[in-house]
Amino acid sequence: MFIRIFALALALGFSTQGFARDERQMFPLKDALNSAEAKERLDPKVRLFFGARKYPAVAKDFGEWRTNKKTNGFNKSDKEACEWAFLSAVLELQERAKKLGANAIVGIKSNYKNAERSSQTEYMCGSGALMSGVALKGKVVSIRK
Repeated sequence: MFIRIFALALALGFSTQGFARDERQMFPLKDALNSAEAKERLDPKVRLFFGARKYPAVAKDFGEWRTNKKTNGFNKSDKEACEWAFLSAVLELQERAKKLGANAIVGIKSNYKNAERSSQTEYMCGSGALMSGVALKGKVVSIRK
C-alpha cells in the first residue's frame, strides 16, 4: 500500500513539472505584423519602429510606455498564442500614442520579465503550460513627416 501511495505521489510530482514550463522564444515580427488580424486592426497612422531602426526626426517625445499582454494558449500553438499577445501589446502602444497625440512608437523592444531584447526582425514571447505573454516597451513620439 505504501509503495502505491509513494508511486502515485511521485507521478503527480513529475506531472506538475509540465505545468511549470516557462519557455522564452523569438518569433518573426513580419509574421505577426502581416497577419490578417494585424492588417485589420493596426492603425497605419501610428508608425512602429522596432529595435534600432532609423526613424524621422522627433518633434515631441512623450516618454517611454510599457505593455505586458497575455493570452491563453489553450488549443493554440505557441506561435499562434504569441502572435495574439504581440498584437494586443502593439495595439496598446498605438492607443497610448493616439491618446497623447503622438504618431509613432520608436525603439520598440521586447521586455518579457524584464529581459530586454532589441531587434528589428523578432520579438520575444514567453509561453507556459496555459498562457503566453509578450511585453514591449518603446518611446511614444511625434515624428516629423
